[in-house]
Amino acid sequence: MGSQSQRLPNPQRKQQFSVLYSGQIETAEFRSIKNIYCKYFYVYGQDWQQVSGLVEGMSSTCTRGATTGPIVLNTPLEATFTSCNPFKWPQIVISCYSMDRFGNDAVICGYGATHLPSIPGRTTRTVPIFLPQASTTMQKFIGFFTGRRAEFVDPRIVSMAEGREVTRVSTQGLIKIQLTTVFKDLKKLGYDSHAQSITRISEFPIPNFEEYMGPHDIQNLPTSSTHGQEPTQTQLIQEETTKATGRREIQTINEETDDGSEKASSD
Repeated sequence: MGSQSQRLPNPQRKQQFSVLYSGQIETAEFRSIKNIYCKYFYVYGQDWQQVSGLVEGMSSTCTRGATTGPIVLNTPLEATFTSCNPFKWPQIVISCYSMDRFGNDAVICGYGATHLPSIPGRTTRTVPIFLPQASTTMQKFIGFFTGRRAEFVDPRIVSMAEGREVTRVSTQGLIKIQLTTVFKDLKKLGYDSHAQSITRISEFPIPNFEEYMGPHDIQNLPTSSTHGQEPTQTQLIQEETTKATGRREIQTINEETDDGSEKASSD
């Protein structure tokens, strides 16, 4: 008698949201560089997965025009990510290279990193580009002529905070990135990044604590100068309480006076 094969239940698929990015690396602004090309890749957490688009890419070598404006790159970017939580949101890491005046190719010009936009729509990001400094003056002098400047072994360190606390760097320029972001199934997981639908603190009404206070507590509230302003509800309640208290005191004094006069007449 043969054994029947048992069909195991399929594990439930974890709910995920998707983020689609499309755009370009527009321009590069450097002080003393006439030609440049860039390499880029993405860094993200363990819960993230890139399902489409280039994992890493490189732009063409672009040269500055006759004017002193920025270097136009126009390198297309397109990537789609999926995740079940926004922890360690994806970042793009950029490495810039150029040819120096001595003909040395692939000379490092700097590194930069920025988080990809977390709101839908079109976003423009300006990425600062910085270069690590040589530890000694001699190494800096040799690297200037040979093109072997100080650089990171792993460029991913640019996107991390740990491990580079004492690294000396100098600013080299700026990279401008323009991206269009589209979300899918983000609200199904309880997240919302749309500015118009996010609840603001100003939308919550301030409770009226005077409803829970007695006349004695309202009378002891501090008063401020209200010259030229309409009286508030608190001030009106204070005035009514003060008038009622004054009436009761006057009535008590009148009753005591009447009692005293009656006793005097009887005597």
